Amino acid sequence: MANLYLLGFMGTGKTSVGRLLSQRLSWKFLDLDDLIEEREGLKIAEIFSQKGEPYFRDLETKILKEVAQKSKLIVACGGGVVLKEENLSLIENSGIGICLEASPEVIYERTKKFTHRPLLNVVNPQGKIKELLEKRAKFYAKVKYHIDTSNLTVEEAVEKIEKLVKEKLRVFRNGQ
Repeated sequence: MANLYLLGFMGTGKTSVGRLLSQRLSWKFLDLDDLIEEREGLKIAEIFSQKGEPYFRDLETKILKEVAQKSKLIVACGGGVVLKEENLSLIENSGIGICLEASPEVIYERTKKFTHRPLLNVVNPQGKIKELLEKRAKFYAKVKYHIDTSNLTVEEAVEKIEKLVKEKLRVFRNGQ
């Protein structure tokens, strides 16, 4: 186990938590969506509109395979990475996956100001959040560890993750 993967729906805190966690652990932070945008030269919303979601999901898997070959990374994964069983296997075989969760209302409040969320650029974003959470629930349930960030600060979420994986991280740091 070499990496720590933060999974979950958009707006659950994957990027914010990942950045702080990487500072605390002195591990490198990567945002899978940023890597995809860099590789494609397009924003995620543009990839969705120009090339479609299936193309995006395939690219996501390809880049995840590359990341899984490295170690001591904190990886913020896109909210839909769990939709492919192959991705879950990659994560499980190359590190620890932790699913961050939040209520639909909290997710809406955290994401309503951003236009770069292609799946929420709809007439009723709150309804879309609930719909997507319901669709993805069975996929998120496959992740071993879960932390609800609805009522947590970034620091509190990081502390919970540190406690959750303390023993495994000590092994990582010692290179065993």
